[in-house]
Amino acid sequence: MHTTRPKLMFLLPGLLVLIAIIIFPLLFTIRVSFSSWDVISPGLDWLGIKNYLRVFADTRFWESMGRLCFIATVTVITEYVLGFALALLVWKDVQYKKFFRILFLVPMMTTPVIMSVIWRTMFHESLGPLNNLLGVIGIDPVPWLSTAKMSMVSVMIVEIWQWTPFMFLLLLAGLLSLPREPFQAAKVDGAGPLRTFFLVTFPLMAPITIAAIIIRLIEASKIMETVYVLTSGGPGTATETGSYYIYIRGLRDFQIGYAASMSVVYLVIMIIALTIIAKVLVKLMIVKEGK
Repeated sequence: MHTTRPKLMFLLPGLLVLIAIIIFPLLFTIRVSFSSWDVISPGLDWLGIKNYLRVFADTRFWESMGRLCFIATVTVITEYVLGFALALLVWKDVQYKKFFRILFLVPMMTTPVIMSVIWRTMFHESLGPLNNLLGVIGIDPVPWLSTAKMSMVSVMIVEIWQWTPFMFLLLLAGLLSLPREPFQAAKVDGAGPLRTFFLVTFPLMAPITIAAIIIRLIEASKIMETVYVLTSGGPGTATETGSYYIYIRGLRDFQIGYAASMSVVYLVIMIIALTIIAKVLVKLMIVKEGK
């Protein structure tokens, strides 16, 4: 008893912080989701499950969640491939690799809002440098932010540009921690670079790969700043994601109760989806190693 009490006392501050910043806001959001809190009737008047029924009937919300899933899937896969390639490049004995390590991390050091402002200037159809460069080589100006397809592409370009360094950093740390013995054995057996990668490097990187993809998917599922600054969800609702739609309903239309119910549904969907993805990745990696 005397040895347990000091341990609990040391854990208490962290537990209180956890309750303050995670558990209490979550419970309060759930309570608000059952209320009719809006601009007309502020407060926690009990409304039951009406907000949730409204969410399940809101096609705009589900369309925004579909866009979010599409953006997150494409960007994370692309970031993983590019990040792995850059990590392999720097991992090998190349000249100025310390310089390249710092250079690849520059986009991640800039805040998403500032980065989105810079890219919005670059995407400007008449004054942006991207279309000016395309004009030099005889290509017509691209409507980066004025059409539905190109707006979606533009958002994904910015996300990939900013967060590929994050994937690069995690994968490079994993590569640097790999044991040397399997690579020496592969070299003795006469395995070439490609065979060594698929039979040694990639299987050994499985735990880091799973962790990197899941962490990045969690972040990608919360995309908000890029959409807000770059397109404001437009044109129309072409780039409107789930988190941005919740922002519109909650902080622009001031439908707090309804926005809270969407947030709870959004959270449940993300937890279920990420759990399934994690299990699928683990099974795939285990099968890969088993083969």
